[in-house]
Amino acid sequence: MTGLLDHPAISDVTVVINPECRNLYEYAVARLPLPASVAGGATRQDSVRAGLEALAADPPDIVLVHDAARAFVPASVIDALIAAFDDPAVDGACPALPQVDSLRRGADGRFSGSVDRDGLWRVQTPQAFRFPALLAAHRTAAPGQTDEVAIALAAGLTVAITQGDERAFKVTEPADFAKAEAMTNYSSRAASGFDVHRFGPGTHVWLCGVKIPHDAGLIGHSDADAGLHALTDALLGTIAAGDIGDHFPPSEERWRGAASDQFLAHAAHLVRERGGIIDHVDVTLICERPKIGPHREAMRARMAEILAIDIARVSVKATTTEKLGFTGRQEGIAAQALASVRLPE
Repeated sequence: MTGLLDHPAISDVTVVINPECRNLYEYAVARLPLPASVAGGATRQDSVRAGLEALAADPPDIVLVHDAARAFVPASVIDALIAAFDDPAVDGACPALPQVDSLRRGADGRFSGSVDRDGLWRVQTPQAFRFPALLAAHRTAAPGQTDEVAIALAAGLTVAITQGDERAFKVTEPADFAKAEAMTNYSSRAASGFDVHRFGPGTHVWLCGVKIPHDAGLIGHSDADAGLHALTDALLGTIAAGDIGDHFPPSEERWRGAASDQFLAHAAHLVRERGGIIDHVDVTLICERPKIGPHREAMRARMAEILAIDIARVSVKATTTEKLGFTGRQEGIAAQALASVRLPE
């Protein structure tokens, strides 16, 4: 939707969503100046009408109805749509591309005939209409319509064909996602983090967001979660945003005993504020005890939850120093982490 959000002729954007996806939606658009979303219906037709009704109290002259799955609409497509309304006889406009491939009918794995491609168009979005005409058409439309052009034509409206663009493809199949990724202008960055905490009195330790019973605790100003501290520094490093001490100074009393998940969540938030995508994180815990293996999957799940990424992108490993050094003497725990992100150029 970048083209719609950035185009100078677009004054407002109202998003219609599945109410069950509200949390995901709000997370995705947290940095965007959008009004409250509108709850959609069971079908595309129901959802679009809900969006139109939400605008009816303060209606625009022209409304563009767009599929968010078409994420790469160039400004030229929107320019052509708006220009179509210079003709007062036009009620709506739709971008489309002429059908250039041969078309065949077929069933059961066999062709059975041909279809004349002359006059056939591949319809795209956004589809633009004079608002009063489209709202009236929606209010009287029979159910089962596939898009606004179908509803407009059924209501006797005139819809102009404007120039579409191959870049306005619909991201649907796995191959589409690969194509979309190739079109984004991102650079990859990786950074590391390291942290150490010593053992002291206690009955448990926090590691990678998981509370593990133990015959000692870890000493630190916060909860001394070495795994999350190392990963927080790694993420901050990918955007050159200093280290954990810059954001959560140990000199400030409010961070005494604080849960380290908020440190990691803060670093992830800063990455996303830059438009970044967290691709993968990896934490290695260095200790003789406690045993990490029984808690590994819980650690992966907790970090995936904090970072709001798939668990497949989270790795936790453990090793010892063969009884050498302070970890070998069981005086404390060390952790090192690596994070890789993609940032827009």
